[in-house]
Amino acid sequence: MTGRLNAAQPYALGLFRIVVGLLFACHGAAALFGVLGGAVGTHGGTIPAGTWPGWYAAAIQLVGGALVLLGLGTRAAAFIASGSMAYAYFDVHQKSALWPIQNGGELSVLFCWAFLLLVFTGSGAFGLDTLFARRSGDQRQPAAERRPVAA
Repeated sequence: MTGRLNAAQPYALGLFRIVVGLLFACHGAAALFGVLGGAVGTHGGTIPAGTWPGWYAAAIQLVGGALVLLGLGTRAAAFIASGSMAYAYFDVHQKSALWPIQNGGELSVLFCWAFLLLVFTGSGAFGLDTLFARRSGDQRQPAAERRPVAA
């Protein structure tokens, strides 16, 4: 059974990346465009452009989430997203109480650690990173070492 689970690991990681990226991008879209219920605490509204730190956090959520969702620049996007969630936790939530369950920071903590995991694991299956790595890897090999494609 362990062998089968290990063989499925890249696919499970790819699905994890897609779900986390989609959820993160949805938070950014809600805050920037007022969709999906709008920004938290605005009753369907948006965060005013340029407002620190909310608008910048929403931009990171939208762009970073989309990049992670697509698996494009996954490690760099996940690193920035993880850092933004760590900042959100320590600057916004921890002022209220120490534990995430007390200060409403569970989502920030979960996103922070999920993105940090993706920094170390990469995009897994189904990511554009993998597709581009295969293509660039094929082009880097000398012509003599390339195997012909059999029909």
